[in-house]
Amino acid sequence: MSYNTNQWQNKLADACQSYQMPLPVYHVVSDRRGGRTAWSCRVEVGGELIQARFWFDGKNLENAKEDAAELALSRLTSTRSPSSATSRGSIW
Repeated sequence: MSYNTNQWQNKLADACQSYQMPLPVYHVVSDRRGGRTAWSCRVEVGGELIQARFWFDGKNLENAKEDAAELALSRLTSTRSPSSATSRGSIW
């Protein structure tokens, strides 16, 4: 998996600005696995912490941020879409 540099991070920041929310905060995390260290990322958006799906080698740390940003943007836009407001209403 390879991401264009900062594509999802930029889209997420733009969405936060359009929703008048604070900019996302990225938290890089590591996990020692045998003789190597795996890296991932969590992004905080609107008080919610969203974990990236995958773990990466250190040289691909930017991919971890992009993965977390992609998930956060998907969640943010799905909860803010006009159809989600009507789906919570009564079916009667």
